[in-house]
Amino acid sequence: MSYINKSKTDVWSTPPDLLQALKEEFGELYDPCPVCEDFRMFDALGSSWAEKNFINPPYSEWAKWVKKGYEESLKGKLCIFLLPVRTDTQAFHDYIIDQAEIRFLKGRLKFGGGKQPAPFPSMLVIYRGRY
Repeated sequence: MSYINKSKTDVWSTPPDLLQALKEEFGELYDPCPVCEDFRMFDALGSSWAEKNFINPPYSEWAKWVKKGYEESLKGKLCIFLLPVRTDTQAFHDYIIDQAEIRFLKGRLKFGGGKQPAPFPSMLVIYRGRY
């Protein structure tokens, strides 16, 4: 039995107020991982991203997306991630701590217009590239 509440889907839209606040701070942001049931059809992990990006990845594969965002930031690109707080993972230690700005979000987010908050805390991970 898992201690983390599992969902039947990886498709959860970002709370609009959070996305709006990020746009006000950073300007228009490209989403290489748009909300759709078949997010893999875009092959965003295998292609180049825009200069300014916001990524709310499927949480079952978040480490792959963070690695890609880290690599894109080395090209000077801004990559902002909305992620579950998973400070005990290898990916957190390899690609986030001491590599990116981390903003822990207060409270629990309500994804996709849901009434119930997420069963985990969230964080923003920001790779500033040249921004």
